[in-house]
Amino acid sequence: MQTAPSGVDIRYEPTDQPPVPLSAGLGIQMAVLTLGGIVLTPAIIIRSAGGTPEFLAWAVAAALVVSGISTILQALGKFRIGAGYVLLMGTSGAFIAICIEALRSGGPALMCTLIVMAALFQLLFAAHLSKFRRILTPAVSGTVIMLIAVTVMPILFDMLNDVPETAPASAAPVTALITVVTIAAIALRGTGLLRLWAPIIGVAFGTVTSLFYNIYDTQVLADASWLGFPTTGWPGLSFSLDTTFWTLLPAFIFVTMIGAIETIGDSIAVQRVSWRRPRAVDFRAVQGALSADGVGNLLSGLAGTIPNTTYSSSISMIELTGVAARRVGIALGITFLVVAFQPKILAVFLAIPGPVVAGFVIVLIAMLFVVGMRIVVQDGIDYRTSLIVGFAFWIGAGLQQGVIFPEVIGGFAGGILDSGMVGGGLVAILLTTLVAITKGRRHHLQTPFALTALGEIQEFIEKTATRYKWRPNDILRAQAAAEEALLILSAEQSGVDERKLKYLDLIIAQEEDGLSLEFVASDTQENIEDKIALLGRELSESSLEKDISLRMLRHLTSSVRHERYHNTEIVLLKVAQTVPA
Repeated sequence: MQTAPSGVDIRYEPTDQPPVPLSAGLGIQMAVLTLGGIVLTPAIIIRSAGGTPEFLAWAVAAALVVSGISTILQALGKFRIGAGYVLLMGTSGAFIAICIEALRSGGPALMCTLIVMAALFQLLFAAHLSKFRRILTPAVSGTVIMLIAVTVMPILFDMLNDVPETAPASAAPVTALITVVTIAAIALRGTGLLRLWAPIIGVAFGTVTSLFYNIYDTQVLADASWLGFPTTGWPGLSFSLDTTFWTLLPAFIFVTMIGAIETIGDSIAVQRVSWRRPRAVDFRAVQGALSADGVGNLLSGLAGTIPNTTYSSSISMIELTGVAARRVGIALGITFLVVAFQPKILAVFLAIPGPVVAGFVIVLIAMLFVVGMRIVVQDGIDYRTSLIVGFAFWIGAGLQQGVIFPEVIGGFAGGILDSGMVGGGLVAILLTTLVAITKGRRHHLQTPFALTALGEIQEFIEKTATRYKWRPNDILRAQAAAEEALLILSAEQSGVDERKLKYLDLIIAQEEDGLSLEFVASDTQENIEDKIALLGRELSESSLEKDISLRMLRHLTSSVRHERYHNTEIVLLKVAQTVPA
């Protein structure tokens, strides 16, 4: 058995079929680990906004139904919806602040309408993902994720004191402290599976402590039935598109895009840990994950609950167990659907007092802040990135606190910049765009996607490289690399319906260490990165001629990157420039 990139032996790959008891057992275990987060996020939002108990019960049950359906869609990966991997879906903590604002400003119907509209944007984003690859950089997405913590933390701090007036003065601080300390201690010192159980154990300890203070709402648990589904509480949609709607819509779209970035990261990570032999990232699976996420958000708005997103805990479980089979994802989704019709189980979580819930989410939001930091530095950080992140973050923090020219900013564009997450994110996008524009000129050529265009491509490369005073031998090497890439892409097109053949776009840019040649073409059959990685394995005389272009390409370039999208192929070649003697 070969070893996965994560260092964990993969017992079952996504396409394998493990025994049903094993699949069901792992699915139930993953559901138990994440049930608290899925249930408590709507509870935080609706409690903070002063929502009715009927709407809370409905939203929690609907959240489980939507999470179950979208998790199954992710596992199946059919009709371009779903990644085809085990990706757990659940309610998104990133929406806490804006959902509370929507509930307070216009009620549940307005919130649900905004969720539906933002979901449509996400589906459009998924379909055209390749066009956004230069805008949503790690610096932008990481900064916005850090600003989510800045936006949500004040709300959580207010919840720390959410106890009955008759409760002892020590009730709130003690229960919250025990919750936080327990989660942190296990997360810091625990290993393996124990670390995954840290949030549930912490909530359990805080809840037991709340029983001693008599602040756990046992009446809610006693009144709940064992079977059933809420019959009241669905808010419907609001079609009065007033000023409040247009003010909040950009924020919902923005946070939905940030959730999409998280989904992109998770869908890339799950591909890296699910196979015995390392594979290049298939961006068609990433698009499928985004589409399933968008469908889940659309269903959330229609069903009257909080938007969802992917949970990275499913990736950790694959690393721990070595089981990446899609059957586990299906079993996980079915478990959520079953629990949605168990009001007694849901009441156990809904009765948890505010300080315990706040302590639990404070730990998660603190970790989310660090996730944002990791995203920022994942591809390295230079002075430009440092400036973008630092400037955007503190502008966002200042806007959130209302200390940056509040008399001007407060009335601008209907108050859209009152949200630090939106304001800081826009600053990060504007600065990133500015850097991209001023970084250097990109030279563009469009030709029919055919070998007959090779002469035009060679001439274009020579003309461009000559502008940058490249040496003749380096120009020939760049031309040879482009020829091999075109040969490979053209060979892969054999057997593809002629109607799918499109134009070939070639984009050349001068970088510090050489030229980058970016080919954007129509869909092909295999990934060039994978094929280069397999060179030297199981080589036979009959495959030698087939592999010669790949070997030449590997020799001529410093790096090859192949991103596969639906109906679009992007091959990025880096050709190093020889340093004159």
